[in-house]
Amino acid sequence: MPEFRYHRVAPHLWRSEFRNVLAFYLRKGLISYDKTLQIQHEAETLMAGNEYDIKSLDVLSLVNQSNCFAYDCEYVSLAINLGTKLFTMNKKKLISEFPLIAKPMRNVEL
Repeated sequence: MPEFRYHRVAPHLWRSEFRNVLAFYLRKGLISYDKTLQIQHEAETLMAGNEYDIKSLDVLSLVNQSNCFAYDCEYVSLAINLGTKLFTMNKKKLISEFPLIAKPMRNVEL
């Protein structure tokens, strides 16, 4: 597995989102079923010990003060609770709603 400069963390929700990405690639015939299982296993191994439960109150509070979906607010909540930034690749709304927390991934050196 590659060495990373930054510590990766995520709410447990990441698994479902990641499985949806894998399902898309599998259904499009871009990867095989066996490769899908391998990728999921590697991702779960990489994230082992780095998954967190998120309090509903925290998420709903962030939803209440923004126009973001609850699942996006789970990631924001985790970053706030850990006192860190949330680096994201494709969430312009998330970055505009939480500019002090959410940052574009392009600003990160891996």
